[in-house]
Amino acid sequence: MILRTVAQVRRVFLVIAGFTLLLAGVVMLVTPGPGMFAIFLGLGLLAAEFVWARRLMDRIKREGGRVRDAVWKGKN
Repeated sequence: MILRTVAQVRRVFLVIAGFTLLLAGVVMLVTPGPGMFAIFLGLGLLAAEFVWARRLMDRIKREGGRVRDAVWKGKN
């Protein structure tokens, strides 16, 4: 595979970096580290190229907001 343009190099870099962060985040869920943060960053990179990543990231945002609202209502 020969990369001919800067856009192709950028796309390959985003995909590799996204999957690397996603995998590292999954590992950090069971080991010490900011697992959810790494997963969210990885999905953010992958969302630039893949529709499934955008949908998953949007769902995580939506559910996170729902959980946040439930927690804040419980404190008042």
